[in-house]
Order: sequence, then C-alpha cells, then structure tokens
Amino acid sequence: MNRRLIPPYVWTGGRTRPSRNVLDRLTVLRAATDQVPASLSPAGRRVLEILLDGALPLAEVAAHLSLPVSFVKVVVSDLFDEGWLIVRAPTPAQDDRMPDQQLLERVIRGLRALQ
Repeated sequence: MNRRLIPPYVWTGGRTRPSRNVLDRLTVLRAATDQVPASLSPAGRRVLEILLDGALPLAEVAAHLSLPVSFVKVVVSDLFDEGWLIVRAPTPAQDDRMPDQQLLERVIRGLRALQ
C-alpha cells in the first residue's frame, strides 16, 4: 500500500480508537500464523507480512508502515481480537542497575552521526 495514496483513517475504517487500551509503543507483536490469510484487510495483511519474520514492537511495525502509532494500534487490536496476533507487554528490567555508560555513549555517537 502506498501511504500517499491511502490516508491512514481509511486503513482503520474511520475508527480512531483501538478496541483495547492495553497496547503501547513497546508492546511486542508476533504473528499467530505462518501464512497471511487473503480474507484480511489490506492493512491487516501488511502488518502480518511484517511480523512473519519475527516479533517486533508496535512502534517498529508503525515505522515499517510509515504510519502513526495511533492508527497501527487500531489495526493491531483488530488482528488480536480476531486471533491473528500474539501480543505481549514489554518485559520490565529485572533489577535497578543503570545501563552501561559506554553503551549509552556509543548510542549517542551513533545517533549524532545520523544527523
């Protein structure tokens, strides 16, 4: 689907709210099937195609689709309700340790290099 040709609200049938409020940007999504059913909406098929390679956070799926997270939440909640997706909350850190400072500095340098 070409994002410029199809406005995001068309992907969701004009709906702006997901059927459930448990989804956030870091929710991990995984396809519950190894094939994409032809009966799904084009948006649903595209989401499942992205997830056939493995689990991804909702925000990354939205980035692959070049769509706002809010619209992708609606599509994902529909897929979950229909049993096509496995949804898992992000795993919290096991302890209160701070991330490695050297790793954070490398990430910052990498982000600055992208500018």
